[in-house]
Amino acid sequence: METKIATDKLRVSFGDLTVLKDVTINVEKNTITGFMGPSGSGKSTLISVINRMIDFENNVKIGGDATIDGRSILGDNINPIELRRRVGTVFAVPIPLPRSIFENIAYGPRLKGVTDRTSLHHIAEECLKKAFLWDEVKDRLSTSALKLSGGQQQRLCLARTLALKPEIILLDEPCSGLDPISTAKIEDALSELKSGYTIILVSNNTKQIARISDFSAFFYLGELIEYNTTDKVFTTPSESKTEDYIQGKFG
Repeated sequence: METKIATDKLRVSFGDLTVLKDVTINVEKNTITGFMGPSGSGKSTLISVINRMIDFENNVKIGGDATIDGRSILGDNINPIELRRRVGTVFAVPIPLPRSIFENIAYGPRLKGVTDRTSLHHIAEECLKKAFLWDEVKDRLSTSALKLSGGQQQRLCLARTLALKPEIILLDEPCSGLDPISTAKIEDALSELKSGYTIILVSNNTKQIARISDFSAFFYLGELIEYNTTDKVFTTPSESKTEDYIQGKFG
């Protein structure tokens, strides 16, 4: 398989608090990789390094390296804005723009210079279909996105991310506040999307990680405890701490 994202002894500290401790991991292209572990284990910090959102934090010290396609993304020669166009992010709480459903999708492409309305409608339809939302909204694209349900808003945010044509999609607890039906639709969408994108899913729901991830990484107190195929991690974990976490003995 081909490595898309890699870290080498990545260390991240906020003042005196070290939140990632020499993490080395290879994320394979066109797969879903699940990051799991209790709160404070460093999962969200790791994806904030990958999308360079960590740039907005204060008093941060970073050591080691992180690469995409073999090229370091931590050096001054990397444009963070361009990087974030390659790395789309969906957060735990959906934040649709206070505009129509269509305008939420068209906003990003317009910023990239796409002005033809026919092209924008094609992009909107394609991305909404990929997010498993098209059939529910195709007859009300001019309706405010704020009128959608929470699960629909989250899928809209996924579609909005796809409209920017990223190579990587990072999802930080995207289903944490959603009902089982909405969660299933997002999982179905991600399973379809992995053929064209490299996906990292951060989730405290171990069952979700087991259902849809190809690879699983277990983090604890800033350390990468175990990383392997999802089948191996969940059936024959090599670390007792991983097994205890999966079995719900702590979390």
